[in-house]
Amino acid sequence: MRAAGWLVLSVAIAAGLTAPVSRAAEEQPVPPSEANAPPTAQPPASTVPVTPKDAAPPPSVTIIGASDAHGVLGRDVRSAADEGMGRIVDIIVDRTGHVRAAVIDFGGFLGVGSRRIVVDWNAMRFGKIANKKDSITLELTKAQVAAAPEYKEDAPIVVLGASGSLQPLQAIQ
Repeated sequence: MRAAGWLVLSVAIAAGLTAPVSRAAEEQPVPPSEANAPPTAQPPASTVPVTPKDAAPPPSVTIIGASDAHGVLGRDVRSAADEGMGRIVDIIVDRTGHVRAAVIDFGGFLGVGSRRIVVDWNAMRFGKIANKKDSITLELTKAQVAAAPEYKEDAPIVVLGASGSLQPLQAIQ
């Protein structure tokens, strides 16, 4: 067994030594004038950057100051009389992407006995929401929100609005 291993190793070494010799023999001899010439820099194959035909243009960038905009999901909602109304748990947009309403987790205690109510986006005031502790003010009373029907996914949405400010959603043809 040991002799077979040495035989395989010897054949592999011999094959490795003959491969460079055979490649050198196949190369064409270089004329003496080119052998002593200094190497010249080859120009790059293409100096124009290649871009795919369907490449998208670079995106636009907008910078919004830290004090100019804030997230609203999870924010507390309070009435104008400073009554706790719940938390914003979702945002409703129409087919064109315009914000129409907010879903508020209303009532209950620690999530038990609460229900989701949809309120018109225009019925909310975002005055001072500099940090997560600040709340959003809703122009509805607690009694008005308590009387609203519950929001259920995949069912028609009943939006509770202040002074009828929400226009009905038109069917897009």
